[in-house]
Amino acid sequence: MSRFQNVYIPYGAYWSTPFARWQGAFAHLHALQFGAHVAKQELARRNIDPKQFDSAILGLTTPQRSSFHGLPWFMNLIGAPDVGGPQVAQACATGSRVLQLAAQATELGDAEVSLAVCCDKTSNGPTLVYPDAGAAGGGRPETEHWILDSFVGNTAGVDFADEPIIGTAENCVREWQITRAEMDEVTARRYEQYKDALADDHAFQKRYMTLPFDVPDAKFKRTRNVLQGDEGVHDTTLEKLAALKPASPNGTLSFGNQTHPADGSAGMVVTTRDRAAALSKDPNIEISLKGFGTARSKLKFMPAAPVPAARKALDQAGIGIDAIDAVKSHNPFVVNDIVFARETGIDVMKMNNYGSSLVWGHPHGPTPMRATIELIEELVLRGGGTGLFEGCAAGDTGMALVVEVKDRRR
Repeated sequence: MSRFQNVYIPYGAYWSTPFARWQGAFAHLHALQFGAHVAKQELARRNIDPKQFDSAILGLTTPQRSSFHGLPWFMNLIGAPDVGGPQVAQACATGSRVLQLAAQATELGDAEVSLAVCCDKTSNGPTLVYPDAGAAGGGRPETEHWILDSFVGNTAGVDFADEPIIGTAENCVREWQITRAEMDEVTARRYEQYKDALADDHAFQKRYMTLPFDVPDAKFKRTRNVLQGDEGVHDTTLEKLAALKPASPNGTLSFGNQTHPADGSAGMVVTTRDRAAALSKDPNIEISLKGFGTARSKLKFMPAAPVPAARKALDQAGIGIDAIDAVKSHNPFVVNDIVFARETGIDVMKMNNYGSSLVWGHPHGPTPMRATIELIEELVLRGGGTGLFEGCAAGDTGMALVVEVKDRRR
C-alpha cells in the first residue's frame, strides 16, 4: 500500500513555460520574478485564487539578485502575502524534491492547498565572491561562476566533482559497454517522440503550456518577444548524429547525445482529494502522488543513480516496475535511459513519449516538474494508468516519483 493516501493534483492545475536555450529569449529576466509573473497569469487562467494557498515551496537552484527573500517574495508577487515557506535547491532534482515536500505536508495535514513551483535560469549565472581571510593581500577573495564552474568540474574541495559532468556519463558508457551506435539510435528516437508533442500545432504541449508565449521585458511592462514553442531545439537525424565528433577527449558521447542548458519555470498545485476535485478542470480525472525515492550511485556514475531511486519510489508506492504504464526521465545524457532500461527491463524506445529534457533542455529546477506534467498528460490521454518519473542530479544522486491517474468515466 502506498505511503501517500491523500495527496492529489487537480487536473490541469499545473503549467510550464517553453524552455529557452542558454543566453536566449529569457536571458534578460530575473528568474524568480519571471516565475511569479508566469504563475500569476497561469493561476488566473485556471480561476485559482492565490489566496487559497496555505503553503508553498519554491525550487530555485541558481541564485538571483535578492533571492535571499525566496518564497515569501514570490508569494507577495502573485498576491498571496500571508503564505511563507522554504526555498529548495537540489540541482537537477529540485522539482522532484519540491513535489515531495508538498506531498509530505499534505499527507501529514500540515497543508491543505500547496503551490509547488520552480523557476531557474542558466543564462547569465552569477559570479560569487568568497572572502579568504587567510589569503595574502588582506583577504583577497576567491570567485566562483555558479553555473559554468559546476559544469566543468572547477569545484573547490569537492573530490567527486573535480571533472566535467560528462565524465560521469562516460564512466557509465564503459561500465555498461554502451556503443555510440546505440546512443545515436536512442537519441534519434527521443527527437521523434518530441515531434509528437509538436503535432497539430503543439496540441500536446498546449494541454499545459500557454502558446504562443509572450516574453516580457525586464520590467514586466510590455512584450519583448513571442515564442511559438521551446527555443533552441534543432531537428536531427540518425545520420547527422553519427557524424558528430565526441564532445570530450577520448570520449564517446557527442553534443547530440546530451541536453543543453536552458531557462524556464513550472508550477503545480498539490492538495487533498476533496480540494483537488473542486480545483480540477475535469473532476472525473483523479491524479494522485503515490511514492518518492532518493538514492546515490557510486561516485562519478551519476546517470546510474535513478535506478535505485526508482526502486525506492516503487516500494513506497507499493507496486513493482511491471505496474508502470509510462516512464518519463530527466536524461541529461542519453546514457541515463540506456542504463535505466538495461537495469529494469523497460523498453528504452517506449520511455519518454512526447519529449524529454534531452531534447527540450534543462533549466535545473523546472526540468523534473515539466517532465512530471507531461507524464500526467500522457496517462490522461491513454485513459489512466500509473507513471514513473526518474532523473539524476549533482552529487551522483537520483530522485523518482510515482503518479497515478484515474478517469472515472472508464
